[in-house]
Amino acid sequence: MLRGLLVLAPALVAGISFASTRYSFAEDIKLPATLTFTAYDTGTAGFNIAVGVGKMMKDKYGTDVRVLPAGNDVARLAPLRAKRAASAAMGSGTYFAQEGVFEFGSKEWGPQALQILLSSVDCNCGSLAVAADTGVKELKDLKGKRVGFVVGSPALNQNSLAVLAFAGLTKNDVKAVEFASYGAMWKGLINNDVDAAFGTTITGPAKEAETSPRGLIWPPLPAKDKEGWARMQKVGSFFFPQLATCGAGISPEKPVELGNYPYPIFVAYASQPDDQVYAITKAMIVNYDAYKDSAPGAGGLAADRQTKNWVVPVHPGAVKALKEAGQWSDAQEAHNHQLIKRQEVLAAAWTEYGKSNPPSDDKAFLDGWMKARAAALAKAGMANGFEE
Repeated sequence: MLRGLLVLAPALVAGISFASTRYSFAEDIKLPATLTFTAYDTGTAGFNIAVGVGKMMKDKYGTDVRVLPAGNDVARLAPLRAKRAASAAMGSGTYFAQEGVFEFGSKEWGPQALQILLSSVDCNCGSLAVAADTGVKELKDLKGKRVGFVVGSPALNQNSLAVLAFAGLTKNDVKAVEFASYGAMWKGLINNDVDAAFGTTITGPAKEAETSPRGLIWPPLPAKDKEGWARMQKVGSFFFPQLATCGAGISPEKPVELGNYPYPIFVAYASQPDDQVYAITKAMIVNYDAYKDSAPGAGGLAADRQTKNWVVPVHPGAVKALKEAGQWSDAQEAHNHQLIKRQEVLAAAWTEYGKSNPPSDDKAFLDGWMKARAAALAKAGMANGFEE
């Protein structure tokens, strides 16, 4: 099973210090005059939901929320790490960043101490969408087809590989086509530069693709296919089976069995002040009705719909808000404590690896780190999650 992880990173967000800004008061919630969030590209589900939350904060507290679109996980987290943003609306890249793997295993990053405010699981799912004109009906039909991958976005790429694994396929069984961003990949599908792209069923680009001349389908991932799911979860254990009832070409009357994980996941660094995270989370909880219909998927941010005991810990400030909403248990507290302990193990491992005179070559550096990471987790009796 995948588990959360990390390396503690600084994070009091510059320009939104709770000691130096104008506050708005409502139900003991104190927000600064301005906030910055990062999210996926303009028009995506994550971006639209972040905008909906921002409008609520403007209407209720007078707080101006700026949402910065970014094409990959590194770009989404860079402003947060640099203290220029208060939260990032992420996907499964949250987990990869915490674990310090893929692009986050580079010298510039390492495991990141990300913790959750709120996340969304709604009627949508996330999977590989395929242009209807390809004739693909099942995932196994993607063999030899063009599948999109995004440079600098391990989340999207690993998700695609996980879905391919469901059908017993690997990257070598398809024609990988790389794009600079998530949005560019979906434009590539519409323009016939690629045949399949990963995304949530409610993402704006998917709806655009559905109405394009190529059309769009979502090959199913039947929950009864236990072997397929075992293969998929070996590559992406954060996925779980779910029936999609909304999205491009999907409705309650025409559902599709797919896979899902929380998205978007509003995250902050562990080092961000508890009161800052509490205020943002509390505002999202008590004003849920003001934004739940603002964008597809926003309804999944309800306090009583939060994914319990996932692979990433919840920030203490958010825990306080969830406790006040009656949505926190002793069992989840224990689970959260173990995830935070994992973060400490990985943080220490990264520090020690940095002191070991690691190789300067990027690939050799990553290889060495993955070995050091595996050894530290094994010593602590924790699962690796990324065995070779």
